[in-house]
Amino acid sequence: MSIKFPYDEDTEEYMLLFFEDLNEKNRRIYLAVESKKLGHGGIKYLSELFGISEKTIGRGIEEINKKNS
Repeated sequence: MSIKFPYDEDTEEYMLLFFEDLNEKNRRIYLAVESKKLGHGGIKYLSELFGISEKTIGRGIEEINKKNS
C-alpha cells in the first residue's frame, strides 16, 4: 500500500534538485528534518520519493537527536 504523498509535484522536484547537491550526511539530516515535519508516514514517503532506505532516514533522526540532547 502506497501512502498519499503530501507535497505537490513542483515541490517534490525542487526537493530532489536540492537533495542532489548535498553530501551523504547532509542528505540524511535533510530527510530527517523533513520526516519530522511530515509526522506519521513521513519516513516511508520520503524513502520512496528519494530512493533512500527508511533505515538511512532513521539514522539521520538519531544524529539529530544526539545533537539535541
